[in-house]
Amino acid sequence: MKIVFLDSDTMGDVSFAPIEKAGELILYPRSTPEEALERVRDCDVMIVNKVIVDQKLIDAAKNLKLICEAATGINNIDVEYAEKKGIPVRNAAGYSTESVAQITFMHILNLVSHGLYYDRRVKNGEYYGTGIFADMSWHFYELKGKRLGIIAMGNIGRRVAEIASAFGMEIAYYSTSGTSHCKDYPSLPLERLLAESDIVTIHAPFNEKTRNLITLDKMRLMKPSAYILNMGRGGIINEEDLVTALKEGIIAGAAVDVYAKEPLSPDHPYMQLKDYYDKDGHCIKDKLLMTPHIAWTSDEALETLVRKIAENIEKEL
Repeated sequence: MKIVFLDSDTMGDVSFAPIEKAGELILYPRSTPEEALERVRDCDVMIVNKVIVDQKLIDAAKNLKLICEAATGINNIDVEYAEKKGIPVRNAAGYSTESVAQITFMHILNLVSHGLYYDRRVKNGEYYGTGIFADMSWHFYELKGKRLGIIAMGNIGRRVAEIASAFGMEIAYYSTSGTSHCKDYPSLPLERLLAESDIVTIHAPFNEKTRNLITLDKMRLMKPSAYILNMGRGGIINEEDLVTALKEGIIAGAAVDVYAKEPLSPDHPYMQLKDYYDKDGHCIKDKLLMTPHIAWTSDEALETLVRKIAENIEKEL
């Protein structure tokens, strides 16, 4: 059985040994659309992460018996057409729950406590220049008693809620699907969730319901002291609107791990915040924390992902 992974570079240096046990595995670090057409011609299993699997690519794979998504979201695959041809599509759900929850709270703690700001002040000598033992140049608040609003209460949202509860936070959520399936926490309309939360964190998939879900008008509903995080998919928060909200002090700060177009270009609006300051003299760039779509990539998460792909192949073939 021939297994082709069209963009294996997206998995870093993880071992593919579990998949290799299932058949002959050919790894292509990256594939252009033209290269992909040639590389799948005689494969039995196609594995992709970000490669677009459209009708043309599916038709090119004459022996194709299974498409494996090396992720949870399957927006890049024409699932309807594949299934019409009798080719199952299998994703890997739940592999990154702990990893994403951990990075989410890394961002929450750094946003609220200004950890990176204070680290830099110590290292560049500004702390010494204050002449006092405690540099209190940027106020922070405790998480205990504050409300965390979670957009999409799936596996990751639930895990984030559990961690937040350990900090003594109040939890509420908004269901992007319209189904309030979680009974452990109150479900609120989006507008109320935004207005009443001290921190809002997004863990939703990207679809027509979530595209531009958070715009400037929505952020105007939030408290000026509130923070928002996008740990779901790029495009859920309108990126230009987020920049405006930060510049105008509509919200206190934000953290993002995902972007509408990845990787982020040097001329992206997020990269232009270094020239703007708030009324207290804090640079606006310090109010936006960014990571390069790494929340899902802990060592354990990647190993689990490979194992789930291997299990999907074994179950189907």
